[in-house]
Amino acid sequence: MTTQNQIDIAAFYMFHALADHVALREPIIALCKANDIKGLLLIAAEGLNGTLAGKADALKATLSGIAEIAGTSPLPIKLSHAATQPFRRIKVRLKTEIVTIGDTSIDPLKQVGTTVEPEDWNALINDPEIVLIDVRNGFEVDFGTFRGAIDPETVSFGEFPAFVKRTLNPEQHRKVALFCTGGIRCEKASSHMLREGFEEVYHLKGGILAYLERIKLHDSLWEGSCFVFDERVALGHGLNVANVRQCFSCDRPVKPADMLLPEYEEGVSCPACHAGLSEVRKASARERQRQVNLSGKTGKQHLGTR
Repeated sequence: MTTQNQIDIAAFYMFHALADHVALREPIIALCKANDIKGLLLIAAEGLNGTLAGKADALKATLSGIAEIAGTSPLPIKLSHAATQPFRRIKVRLKTEIVTIGDTSIDPLKQVGTTVEPEDWNALINDPEIVLIDVRNGFEVDFGTFRGAIDPETVSFGEFPAFVKRTLNPEQHRKVALFCTGGIRCEKASSHMLREGFEEVYHLKGGILAYLERIKLHDSLWEGSCFVFDERVALGHGLNVANVRQCFSCDRPVKPADMLLPEYEEGVSCPACHAGLSEVRKASARERQRQVNLSGKTGKQHLGTR
């Protein structure tokens, strides 16, 4: 059921060779501002990657306009909803890669793994020969992951090739299944692994978000919630906002039970990091949180960053 004030949120990416990606930035910014669309869009020579939010009709028109400006086919979007705008402004950034693995020679348009529909994912990862790998970063994995998945314990996606080289062997690990939030990191990761000699590399089509949208809870092999990079923090099945926060200091998930502990202080610390934070760090975080609270009372948005 939709409401008059509902905000639609479109997550999308497309690998598509752009002849002059720099020239796209300004007209796309103008289009988003004209339609009161907020969020983040990355543009590189290899394509587009973004999450944009706004009123339904305005968002639909903006996405169509972006595809027209970029000269691509319609953008494949993953749509979710929120009661309020989860972004503070529109950001359109020019990048070397739309998802940074640190090697521009990796090209999913030339070589990529086999996509697996969410409805077929459970059967694949229940195969005892499958090596199941969570391609996301460590703090994202802390929020939730598939049962039995390997956590590469990376801080950034650029560390994934080193994890593969250090941990996996094409002769031993012949069947690999990869998953990430929306699918984009898996396309690059699978392209890299195929180039390194891995024979069968599969990845979840549409990522975790597609799985949570289409697979019912009682059939699910997913445990926890899925971190998203906006003010909703994390989503659960049905793409509903999960009852979890993110610690400002250490990025780890903070569940309702954690919020009742004395080590939890909003915007400052959680039980996982409280003991390791200096008093100077805590004081700085408290001042930032005070500014956030003041902004909330005046109806303004606090635009400070970490």
